[in-house]
Amino acid sequence: MDTGITIRQGGPDDVAAVLSLLDSAVDWLGGKGITAQWGTEPFSSRPKTAALVEQVVTEGSPWIAEIDGVPAGTLTLTPHPGSYVAPADEPERYVRFLATGSRFRFHGRGVGAALLAHAADETRRLGVSLLRVDCFAGSEGRLVAYYERQGFTRTETFAVGDWPGQILEMRVR
Repeated sequence: MDTGITIRQGGPDDVAAVLSLLDSAVDWLGGKGITAQWGTEPFSSRPKTAALVEQVVTEGSPWIAEIDGVPAGTLTLTPHPGSYVAPADEPERYVRFLATGSRFRFHGRGVGAALLAHAADETRRLGVSLLRVDCFAGSEGRLVAYYERQGFTRTETFAVGDWPGQILEMRVR
């Protein structure tokens, strides 16, 4: 099935697009009453959060999914997790800031799934066998279940304050 999704390598010039996609996700989640995951304020209006996104995108390998030339989703691969998760004891790639723009959610296109499949391919291409991601574990574990449907397996749980998190991994040999 042709989904019409094109995935391209991003770069520092894509920080505004990444922030826009993350803002769109915050807005969509808020509209669903899911405010514990990423809050209610857009990423772009939080200076420390916007600076972190810029740092991760600039230092990592950002990927942009486009539909008809319009950014529809994003993720950034890094060689390590954020500071709140211990690095693996082997080389890894870590998924950071996965988001699908609200305009492209639930259209049967599978933007997030396409990005995660691309992340697995890219990890394999780099000769690394471990791909990890962390996510919000609240809201009845819906996001955890999503990652499991994409082929990830639960490993450890963690918390940042009262924010419950789940680490998941995928072997991509």
